[in-house]
Amino acid sequence: MPCTRRTPKPRLLPILTVYLAFECIRAGVGSSGIPGNSTKQQTASTHSSSVKGKERSLTLPAEANSSLSVPVDTKAVLHCPPDNSTALVVTWTIKPRDQPPCTRAYRRDNNETSERNCTDVRISWESRPDQNPALRIDPVAITHDGHYKCDVAAPDGHFGHTYCLRVLGKEHDICPPKVTLFQDSNGTIVCRAAAGKPSAQIFWNPEGDCHTEEEPLGNGTVTVQSTCHWEGRQVSTVSCSVSHVTGNKFLELKTGDQLSLNSTFYITSFIWFALVLVALVIVGSIGLWKTRCCRKCKLKKTEATSVVEEEEMQPYASYTEKNNPLYDTVSK
Repeated sequence: MPCTRRTPKPRLLPILTVYLAFECIRAGVGSSGIPGNSTKQQTASTHSSSVKGKERSLTLPAEANSSLSVPVDTKAVLHCPPDNSTALVVTWTIKPRDQPPCTRAYRRDNNETSERNCTDVRISWESRPDQNPALRIDPVAITHDGHYKCDVAAPDGHFGHTYCLRVLGKEHDICPPKVTLFQDSNGTIVCRAAAGKPSAQIFWNPEGDCHTEEEPLGNGTVTVQSTCHWEGRQVSTVSCSVSHVTGNKFLELKTGDQLSLNSTFYITSFIWFALVLVALVIVGSIGLWKTRCCRKCKLKKTEATSVVEEEEMQPYASYTEKNNPLYDTVSK
Protein backbone atom coordinates (compact mmCIF):
# COMPACT_ATOMS: atom_id res chain seq x y z
CA MET A 1 0.00 0.00 0.00
CA PRO A 2 1.50 3.43 -0.96
CA CYS A 3 2.84 5.53 1.89
CA THR A 4 1.20 8.86 2.56
CA ARG A 5 1.45 11.54 5.19
CA ARG A 6 -1.03 14.02 6.50
CA THR A 7 -0.84 17.67 7.32
CA PRO A 8 -0.65 18.28 11.06
CA LYS A 9 -3.70 20.55 11.08
CA PRO A 10 -6.91 20.66 9.06
CA ARG A 11 -6.38 22.44 5.77
CA LEU A 12 -9.36 23.34 3.61
CA LEU A 13 -8.13 25.56 0.78
CA PRO A 14 -7.09 22.58 -1.39
CA ILE A 15 -10.59 21.18 -0.91
CA LEU A 16 -12.02 24.31 -2.47
CA THR A 17 -9.50 24.03 -5.33
CA VAL A 18 -10.52 20.44 -6.07
CA TYR A 19 -14.19 21.44 -5.91
CA LEU A 20 -13.62 24.15 -8.51
CA ALA A 21 -11.68 21.70 -10.68
CA PHE A 22 -14.51 19.22 -10.45
CA GLU A 23 -16.99 21.89 -11.52
CA CYS A 24 -14.80 22.75 -14.52
CA ILE A 25 -14.62 19.09 -15.52
CA ARG A 26 -18.37 18.69 -15.29
CA ALA A 27 -18.90 21.88 -17.31
CA GLY A 28 -16.54 20.57 -20.01
CA VAL A 29 -18.34 17.24 -20.23
CA GLY A 30 -21.72 18.83 -21.04
CA SER A 31 -24.47 16.38 -21.84
CA SER A 32 -22.15 13.37 -21.47
CA GLY A 33 -21.77 13.99 -17.74
CA ILE A 34 -24.36 13.68 -15.00
CA PRO A 35 -26.25 16.97 -14.80
CA GLY A 36 -26.55 18.79 -11.50
CA ASN A 37 -29.47 20.83 -10.20
CA SER A 38 -29.77 24.22 -8.57
CA THR A 39 -29.85 22.70 -5.09
CA LYS A 40 -26.47 21.04 -5.62
CA GLN A 41 -24.98 24.30 -6.90
CA GLN A 42 -26.33 26.14 -3.90
CA THR A 43 -24.76 23.52 -1.59
CA ALA A 44 -21.38 23.97 -3.29
CA SER A 45 -21.64 27.76 -3.02
CA THR A 46 -22.50 27.53 0.67
CA HIS A 47 -19.55 25.22 1.28
CA SER A 48 -17.21 27.57 -0.62
CA SER A 49 -18.30 30.59 1.38
CA SER A 50 -17.72 28.72 4.63
CA VAL A 51 -14.14 27.98 3.61
CA LYS A 52 -13.11 31.55 2.77
CA GLY A 53 -12.84 32.52 6.39
CA LYS A 54 -10.16 29.88 7.07
CA GLU A 55 -7.73 30.62 4.23
CA ARG A 56 -5.09 32.19 6.46
CA SER A 57 -4.17 28.98 8.29
CA LEU A 58 -3.70 26.82 5.18
CA THR A 59 -0.41 25.24 3.95
CA LEU A 60 0.62 23.01 1.08
CA PRO A 61 -1.01 19.55 0.85
CA ALA A 62 0.74 16.27 1.55
CA GLU A 63 2.22 14.50 -1.46
CA ALA A 64 3.65 11.04 -2.09
CA ASN A 65 5.31 9.42 -5.09
CA SER A 66 6.06 5.84 -6.03
CA SER A 67 7.16 3.76 -9.02
CA LEU A 68 5.20 0.77 -10.20
CA SER A 69 6.29 -1.83 -12.77
CA VAL A 70 3.55 -3.95 -14.36
CA PRO A 71 3.90 -6.65 -17.05
CA VAL A 72 2.02 -6.08 -20.26
CA ASP A 73 -1.36 -7.84 -20.75
CA THR A 74 -1.99 -8.03 -16.99
CA LYS A 75 -4.31 -6.16 -14.64
CA ALA A 76 -3.09 -3.16 -12.62
CA VAL A 77 -4.88 -1.43 -9.74
CA LEU A 78 -3.74 2.00 -8.53
CA HIS A 79 -4.96 2.98 -5.05
CA CYS A 80 -5.60 6.44 -3.70
CA PRO A 81 -4.22 7.47 -0.28
CA PRO A 82 -5.62 5.17 2.46
CA ASP A 83 -8.44 5.99 4.85
CA ASN A 84 -10.35 8.00 2.26
CA SER A 85 -13.79 7.04 3.51
CA THR A 86 -14.41 10.70 4.37
CA ALA A 87 -13.14 12.02 1.05
CA LEU A 88 -15.24 14.82 -0.39
CA VAL A 89 -13.69 14.84 -3.87
CA VAL A 90 -11.38 12.31 -5.57
CA THR A 91 -9.66 13.28 -8.82
CA TRP A 92 -7.45 11.08 -11.03
CA THR A 93 -5.16 12.86 -13.51
CA ILE A 94 -3.93 10.35 -16.10
CA LYS A 95 -0.99 11.16 -18.37
CA PRO A 96 -0.07 8.15 -20.54
CA ARG A 97 2.92 8.27 -22.82
CA ASP A 98 2.32 9.92 -26.22
CA GLN A 99 -1.37 10.55 -25.44
CA PRO A 100 -3.36 13.58 -24.27
CA PRO A 101 -4.10 13.76 -20.51
CA CYS A 102 -7.37 12.40 -19.11
CA THR A 103 -9.21 13.37 -15.89
CA ARG A 104 -11.68 11.29 -13.84
CA ALA A 105 -13.38 12.72 -10.76
CA TYR A 106 -15.86 11.68 -8.05
CA ARG A 107 -17.83 14.00 -5.78
CA ARG A 108 -19.28 12.48 -2.64
CA ASP A 109 -21.84 15.11 -1.58
CA ASN A 110 -23.99 14.43 -4.64
CA ASN A 111 -22.56 10.98 -5.53
CA GLU A 112 -21.52 12.16 -8.97
CA THR A 113 -18.72 11.10 -11.33
CA SER A 114 -17.35 12.88 -14.37
CA GLU A 115 -14.56 12.49 -16.88
CA ARG A 116 -12.78 14.57 -19.49
CA ASN A 117 -10.80 13.47 -22.56
CA CYS A 118 -10.96 9.82 -21.44
CA THR A 119 -11.27 7.53 -24.47
CA ASP A 120 -9.40 4.40 -23.32
CA VAL A 121 -12.03 1.86 -22.20
CA ARG A 122 -9.33 -0.22 -20.49
CA ILE A 123 -8.98 2.46 -17.77
CA SER A 124 -11.90 2.67 -15.33
CA TRP A 125 -12.84 2.76 -11.65
CA GLU A 126 -11.95 -0.41 -9.75
CA SER A 127 -15.43 -0.57 -8.20
CA ARG A 128 -17.92 2.00 -6.95
CA PRO A 129 -16.02 5.28 -6.36
CA ASP A 130 -17.94 5.93 -3.14
CA GLN A 131 -16.54 2.68 -1.72
CA ASN A 132 -13.13 2.44 -3.36
CA PRO A 133 -11.89 5.22 -5.69
CA ALA A 134 -8.99 3.09 -6.97
CA LEU A 135 -8.19 3.11 -10.68
CA ARG A 136 -8.09 -0.09 -12.74
CA ILE A 137 -6.20 -0.78 -15.97
CA ASP A 138 -7.21 -4.07 -17.57
CA PRO A 139 -5.37 -5.24 -19.59
CA VAL A 140 -2.22 -3.16 -19.39
CA ALA A 141 -0.65 -2.11 -22.70
CA ILE A 142 2.64 -0.52 -23.61
CA THR A 143 0.82 2.75 -24.26
CA HIS A 144 -0.28 2.94 -20.60
CA ASP A 145 3.27 3.75 -19.54
CA GLY A 146 3.18 7.18 -17.87
CA HIS A 147 2.10 9.09 -14.74
CA TYR A 148 -1.11 8.69 -12.73
CA LYS A 149 -1.96 11.09 -9.90
CA CYS A 150 -4.79 10.77 -7.35
CA ASP A 151 -5.86 13.87 -5.40
CA VAL A 152 -8.15 13.44 -2.38
CA ALA A 153 -9.86 16.36 -0.67
CA ALA A 154 -11.13 15.46 2.80
CA PRO A 155 -12.28 17.48 5.84
CA ASP A 156 -8.94 16.86 7.57
CA GLY A 157 -6.72 17.82 4.67
CA HIS A 158 -5.68 17.32 1.07
CA PHE A 159 -3.65 14.27 0.03
CA GLY A 160 -2.03 13.32 -3.24
CA HIS A 161 -0.23 10.32 -4.62
CA THR A 162 1.54 10.06 -7.97
CA TYR A 163 2.39 6.73 -9.60
CA CYS A 164 5.12 6.45 -12.21
CA LEU A 165 3.82 3.43 -14.10
CA ARG A 166 6.32 1.44 -16.11
CA VAL A 167 4.94 -1.27 -18.37
CA LEU A 168 7.21 -4.26 -18.88
CA GLY A 169 6.65 -5.64 -22.36
CA LYS A 170 7.56 -8.95 -23.90
CA GLU A 171 10.99 -9.32 -25.41
CA HIS A 172 9.69 -9.10 -28.96
CA ASP A 173 7.46 -6.12 -28.10
CA ILE A 174 10.19 -3.78 -26.83
CA CYS A 175 13.47 -2.60 -28.25
CA PRO A 176 15.74 0.05 -26.71
CA PRO A 177 16.61 2.94 -29.03
CA LYS A 178 20.12 3.99 -30.01
CA VAL A 179 20.59 7.51 -28.67
CA THR A 180 22.97 10.06 -30.21
CA LEU A 181 23.53 13.78 -29.64
CA PHE A 182 25.44 15.82 -32.23
CA GLN A 183 25.61 19.09 -34.15
CA ASP A 184 24.88 19.23 -37.86
CA SER A 185 26.56 21.43 -40.46
CA ASN A 186 24.00 24.21 -39.92
CA GLY A 187 24.90 24.55 -36.24
CA THR A 188 21.65 22.94 -35.03
CA ILE A 189 21.86 20.45 -32.16
CA VAL A 190 20.23 17.09 -32.97
CA CYS A 191 19.12 14.42 -30.49
CA ARG A 192 18.13 11.11 -32.09
CA ALA A 193 16.58 7.97 -30.59
CA ALA A 194 16.82 5.46 -33.43
CA ALA A 195 14.87 2.20 -33.88
CA GLY A 196 13.06 2.14 -30.53
CA LYS A 197 9.97 0.07 -29.76
CA PRO A 198 7.77 1.71 -28.61
CA SER A 199 8.77 5.23 -29.56
CA ALA A 200 10.87 7.24 -27.13
CA GLN A 201 10.33 10.74 -25.76
CA ILE A 202 12.96 13.49 -25.99
CA PHE A 203 13.33 16.39 -23.56
CA TRP A 204 15.78 19.34 -23.71
CA ASN A 205 17.49 21.35 -21.02
CA PRO A 206 17.45 24.29 -21.39
CA GLU A 207 14.36 24.50 -23.54
CA GLY A 208 14.80 26.19 -26.89
CA ASP A 209 13.25 26.36 -30.32
CA CYS A 210 12.86 22.61 -30.89
CA HIS A 211 11.10 20.46 -33.47
CA THR A 212 10.50 16.72 -33.03
CA GLU A 213 9.67 14.20 -35.76
CA GLU A 214 8.89 10.47 -35.72
CA GLU A 215 9.79 8.06 -38.52
CA PRO A 216 8.17 4.58 -38.45
CA LEU A 217 10.56 1.94 -39.76
CA GLY A 218 7.93 -0.65 -40.75
CA ASN A 219 8.81 -3.37 -38.20
CA GLY A 220 7.17 -1.69 -35.25
CA THR A 221 10.23 0.37 -34.35
CA VAL A 222 10.25 4.15 -34.54
CA THR A 223 13.07 6.67 -34.89
CA VAL A 224 12.46 9.92 -33.02
CA GLN A 225 14.60 12.93 -33.91
CA SER A 226 14.47 16.33 -32.23
CA THR A 227 16.35 19.37 -33.54
CA CYS A 228 16.88 22.39 -31.33
CA HIS A 229 18.63 25.75 -31.45
CA TRP A 230 18.90 28.73 -29.11
CA GLU A 231 18.93 31.81 -31.28
CA GLY A 232 20.16 34.94 -29.54
CA ARG A 233 21.04 33.06 -26.34
CA GLN A 234 24.39 32.04 -24.90
CA VAL A 235 24.06 28.43 -23.77
CA SER A 236 27.09 26.89 -22.07
CA THR A 237 25.73 23.33 -21.81
CA VAL A 238 22.96 21.50 -23.68
CA SER A 239 21.49 18.23 -22.41
CA CYS A 240 19.16 15.75 -24.09
CA SER A 241 17.07 13.34 -22.01
CA VAL A 242 15.48 10.32 -23.72
CA SER A 243 12.66 8.52 -21.91
CA HIS A 244 11.84 4.92 -22.86
CA VAL A 245 10.23 1.88 -21.23
CA THR A 246 13.60 0.09 -21.30
CA GLY A 247 15.25 2.90 -19.35
CA ASN A 248 16.14 6.57 -19.56
CA LYS A 249 19.30 7.97 -21.11
CA PHE A 250 20.93 11.36 -20.59
CA LEU A 251 23.43 12.98 -22.96
CA GLU A 252 25.20 16.31 -22.58
CA LEU A 253 27.00 18.58 -25.02
CA LYS A 254 29.19 21.38 -23.65
CA THR A 255 30.13 24.63 -25.33
CA GLY A 256 33.70 23.40 -25.86
CA ASP A 257 32.38 20.45 -27.85
CA GLN A 258 30.30 22.80 -29.97
CA LEU A 259 33.31 25.03 -30.64
CA SER A 260 35.44 22.04 -31.56
CA LEU A 261 32.70 20.85 -33.91
CA ASN A 262 32.52 24.31 -35.49
CA SER A 263 36.31 24.47 -35.77
CA THR A 264 36.38 21.04 -37.38
CA PHE A 265 33.73 22.12 -39.85
CA TYR A 266 35.63 25.29 -40.79
CA ILE A 267 38.98 23.51 -40.96
CA THR A 268 37.49 20.84 -43.21
CA SER A 269 35.99 23.50 -45.46
CA PHE A 270 39.36 25.32 -45.66
CA ILE A 271 41.18 22.10 -46.54
CA TRP A 272 38.74 21.36 -49.35
CA PHE A 273 39.09 24.92 -50.64
CA ALA A 274 42.87 24.66 -50.54
CA LEU A 275 42.79 21.34 -52.39
CA VAL A 276 40.56 22.76 -55.11
CA LEU A 277 42.83 25.81 -55.44
CA VAL A 278 45.94 23.63 -55.72
CA ALA A 279 44.22 21.47 -58.33
CA LEU A 280 43.33 24.56 -60.38
CA VAL A 281 46.92 25.82 -60.16
CA ILE A 282 48.29 22.45 -61.30
CA VAL A 283 45.85 22.22 -64.19
CA GLY A 284 46.64 25.77 -65.22
CA SER A 285 50.38 25.12 -65.05
CA ILE A 286 50.05 22.02 -67.21
CA GLY A 287 48.01 23.95 -69.76
CA LEU A 288 50.55 26.79 -69.86
CA TRP A 289 53.41 24.33 -70.22
CA LYS A 290 51.67 22.61 -73.12
CA THR A 291 51.07 25.96 -74.80
CA ARG A 292 54.73 26.91 -74.56
CA CYS A 293 55.84 23.51 -75.83
CA CYS A 294 53.59 23.82 -78.87
CA ARG A 295 55.01 27.27 -79.65
CA LYS A 296 58.58 25.98 -79.39
CA CYS A 297 57.77 23.01 -81.63
CA LYS A 298 56.25 25.28 -84.27
CA LEU A 299 59.30 27.59 -84.13
CA LYS A 300 61.71 24.69 -84.53
CA LYS A 301 59.74 23.37 -87.51
CA THR A 302 59.85 26.80 -89.16
CA GLU A 303 63.62 27.11 -88.67
CA ALA A 304 64.20 23.57 -90.01
CA THR A 305 62.20 24.36 -93.16
CA SER A 306 64.28 27.49 -93.81
CA VAL A 307 67.56 25.58 -93.45
CA VAL A 308 66.38 22.91 -95.87
CA GLU A 309 65.44 25.53 -98.48
CA GLU A 310 68.83 27.21 -98.14
CA GLU A 311 70.62 23.90 -98.49
CA GLU A 312 68.62 23.14 -101.64
CA MET A 313 69.61 26.48 -103.21
CA GLN A 314 73.37 26.27 -102.45
CA PRO A 315 74.35 23.65 -105.21
CA TYR A 316 72.71 25.77 -107.93
CA ALA A 317 74.60 28.90 -106.80
CA SER A 318 77.96 27.04 -106.87
CA TYR A 319 77.30 25.69 -110.32
CA THR A 320 76.51 29.16 -111.59
CA GLU A 321 79.69 30.56 -110.13
CA LYS A 322 81.88 27.79 -111.59
CA ASN A 323 80.43 27.80 -115.10
CA ASN A 324 80.10 31.54 -115.88
CA PRO A 325 83.30 32.65 -117.71
CA LEU A 326 81.94 36.11 -118.41
CA TYR A 327 81.65 36.72 -114.67
CA ASP A 328 85.26 35.63 -114.26
CA THR A 329 86.53 37.92 -117.09
CA VAL A 330 84.80 40.95 -115.74
CA SER A 331 86.14 40.27 -112.33
CA LYS A 332 89.73 40.10 -113.59
